[in-house]
Amino acid sequence: MRKIPFSYALASLLVLALVVWLALGNFQGFQSTPPDATEDSAPESRVEVVEQQSIAYIPEQIVQGQLTAQRETTLRANVAGYVAEKPVDQGSRVAAGDTLLVLDNDALPEQLQQARDELALAEAEYAGARNLRQRELISQPELLRRQSALSASAASVAQLQKQLDDSRPTAPFDGVLNRVTVELGDLLQPGEEWGQLVDDRRLKGAAWVSQQQVGDLSVGLPVTARLLNGDYLEGELTFISHRAEEATRSFYIEATLDNPAGKRLAGGSAELTITLPPRQVHSLSPALLSLDREGQLAVKHLDDNNQVQQTRVELVSADTQRAYVTGLADPLRLITLGAGMVDVGETVTPVMTHTATISSPASPERSSDPSAEQDSVHAPAD
Repeated sequence: MRKIPFSYALASLLVLALVVWLALGNFQGFQSTPPDATEDSAPESRVEVVEQQSIAYIPEQIVQGQLTAQRETTLRANVAGYVAEKPVDQGSRVAAGDTLLVLDNDALPEQLQQARDELALAEAEYAGARNLRQRELISQPELLRRQSALSASAASVAQLQKQLDDSRPTAPFDGVLNRVTVELGDLLQPGEEWGQLVDDRRLKGAAWVSQQQVGDLSVGLPVTARLLNGDYLEGELTFISHRAEEATRSFYIEATLDNPAGKRLAGGSAELTITLPPRQVHSLSPALLSLDREGQLAVKHLDDNNQVQQTRVELVSADTQRAYVTGLADPLRLITLGAGMVDVGETVTPVMTHTATISSPASPERSSDPSAEQDSVHAPAD
């Protein structure tokens, strides 16, 4: 008879013992009802929270524009004549009423004097005819003929006077005689261009803005023009088109800029910065922006009962560092860490952190008041 190995016998005994233990186990320990729930509930979620106040924010719109003179006109001849004198040199500043050119007047002064003498005679004859008519010594038609002669003489004087004035064109406004295209002896015909007058003491900045930008603009807003050399001109918005240009769907705007130094800038380009009315905004990291169920931008924060709330916001401006939004309560308990792990309406345990430092965009170099940046944020609007 073959002897069974000790290891096999031991394993068989262990299996037999296990079967007996299972067969004689305590079935009373099994219950048909679940055990009573413990009184301790699951721990609340913890989120990092910072309490912050809104800040004064000054949005800006930056557009590329072109500078033109506030007033400029093309000078044209009203009467025919040869250029007799050029009393003002090209590039000289003139005042309104200064004579800019003299044309050969073809004895107009003498003709005008003759017409004035005839007018004086007609006036005297008409006055005498009125006296005679009052005494019924002449007929009414005769009086009317004298009155007609007086009117004809007055018209002749006015016509010759205008011809004489047109032969000596004057400046319609203060400015610079920017260009003179005729020389002495040249023959000018009526309507022919001979020069250009420019008033560059004030400049006009023209630009185009998009449909999204035009709604925030209004006449009278401050405008700053940055020139290619880094200089600045100050002014205000003076015109906003009421109709978009069909090809680009953009709106034409104009700004009037002061140029007291008379710099030669008309016709050049400039960057126009339009300062919009200040708004109260909250500054936060762009990473804290989320989308609500309607796909609109929103921010999660806590109410006074430490419940998570999600409020829709309007994005005023944003860059890679900060986002500026409106529509939030003031003060605000902003969730800065853990917002993605909690749901709206959930009660959480806030962990307060230090007040976040607001990173303000650098103020323009033209600003001369360093204290202004302590009370407001001055940054361009997208």
